[in-house]
Amino acid sequence: MELKSNNFQILFTFVLLLIFGEIMVLSSSMVRAESIYDNPFFFASRQAIFISIGFIIFCFFLLIPSDFLRKFDWLLLILSLILLVALFFPGVGTEVNGSMRWIRFGPINIQPSEVAKFCMLIYISGYCVRRLEEISSTSGFLRPLFVLTLFASLILIQPDYGSTAILCLIVMVLLFFAGISFYQFLILITLFLILGAIAIFLEPYRLIRLLSFIDPFEDIQDSGWQLAQSLISLGQGGWFGLGLGNSIQKNLFLPEAHTDFIFAILVEELGIIGGVCLILIYVFLLSSIFKVSFESFNKIRPFQGYLCFGIGFLISLQVILNIGVNIGLLPTKGLTLPFISYGGTSLLVMMSLIAIVVRINNENKFYK
Repeated sequence: MELKSNNFQILFTFVLLLIFGEIMVLSSSMVRAESIYDNPFFFASRQAIFISIGFIIFCFFLLIPSDFLRKFDWLLLILSLILLVALFFPGVGTEVNGSMRWIRFGPINIQPSEVAKFCMLIYISGYCVRRLEEISSTSGFLRPLFVLTLFASLILIQPDYGSTAILCLIVMVLLFFAGISFYQFLILITLFLILGAIAIFLEPYRLIRLLSFIDPFEDIQDSGWQLAQSLISLGQGGWFGLGLGNSIQKNLFLPEAHTDFIFAILVEELGIIGGVCLILIYVFLLSSIFKVSFESFNKIRPFQGYLCFGIGFLISLQVILNIGVNIGLLPTKGLTLPFISYGGTSLLVMMSLIAIVVRINNENKFYK
């Protein structure tokens, strides 16, 4: 009964987020879509197509036993590595806004860094099970770091600093959860901070963006523009918002209103109350995912436990980072809000991860 109830909570909140997302993509993107494509429904219709494809992939992963993912985690990792490398071959990668992050397949752009998050989650979860006895040793600790360094380097040179940070944090948290020592964890954090500092100071625009986050209104016409417009959007929303579709900042003032800064538009139109309701939906979804994780550990299914924990951590991390950027608590980074922001690969990956959680929850009822 508890498993069925948990599945209902996962699926209900998941579908609710997708509906919420489609409505907000439609509302936030109409002006931009009209100005670029002469079709106000361009982004919303594409998002609906992505959701439809996502449900096909969702059903596919519902049919795959979780142990199958564990056995072939290395193959998934290799496939994602091939996609990351293929980006840099002439004629394969597509450059947008100075970043080489997408591979075009007909009308669809695939973002290999999003696929890498998915595959790395599965691989590290499997590694934590296979090498559980060795994971606190030097060799057991360094092996996944070598893989992480390879993937992080390929993503960083695209450049995609936000996805690199998320990938590193996923691996760090899963390894710590699996039993590496606190000393090893401190080494990971130190390396992560050093690499972050190097990445920031090697590229002047990253340092400018970091400094503009402290006071976006100081250079509102340049580096502080996005965050300043986001804060204005939030301020105009108040408690109850201006009403759905009535945002002012989406009228080409706030860049990426339908992707990175969709939360600001949501609060402007639906108010603080609407933003809090969205956060509560995420809390209900994430609590159900972590329940599946702990239930898997209780039934001596460590791979499934690590994987669900990693999925819950990934979703919660992206929610925190995206909202943190929107409200000015974190430097501006190009990270989507799960299930809400416009975006094909990110949405398909998130829908696949939810399907895996539901599959694992269904499998758990056959174990005592």
